[in-house]
Amino acid sequence: MRLVVAVVGKTRNPALGEAIRDYETRAARYWPLDVHEVREERASGNAVEKVKEKEGGRLSERIPEGAQTIACEQGGRTLDSAQFAELLKRAREDDRDLAFLIGGAFGLTSGVSSRAAFKLALAPWTLPHEIARLVLIEQIYRAGTIVRGEPYHK
Repeated sequence: MRLVVAVVGKTRNPALGEAIRDYETRAARYWPLDVHEVREERASGNAVEKVKEKEGGRLSERIPEGAQTIACEQGGRTLDSAQFAELLKRAREDDRDLAFLIGGAFGLTSGVSSRAAFKLALAPWTLPHEIARLVLIEQIYRAGTIVRGEPYHK
């Protein structure tokens, strides 16, 4: 079992980047973790759907064969931290890879979203993709502490 987090774009804010890297390091203590940043498409002069298609293609290339794809997007299913931990625990028990996808500024293309086995809402609001990445990776870390019965999750 491994967790893949594929995101569009690099983190531009140094403080957010540092927080993300910190939680990625923490999460990797609990789960085999691969993080992939794919190139963000230039929006100027391009139609939104074309931008999303190109970014979606890059994200799709990062999904391991046989992995269950989870599209992180507004309108998806909400899980509390314990439910999310159970999802990851079951994937580990079933030796199933999970691939979490976070789109760019315009979100995920409908093609990528429709192929996802699961749609996960990280919040009821629209989040910048850098913040969405931080929220997701912190919850992956938190899930590890929940599964091991450690005191981080109170």
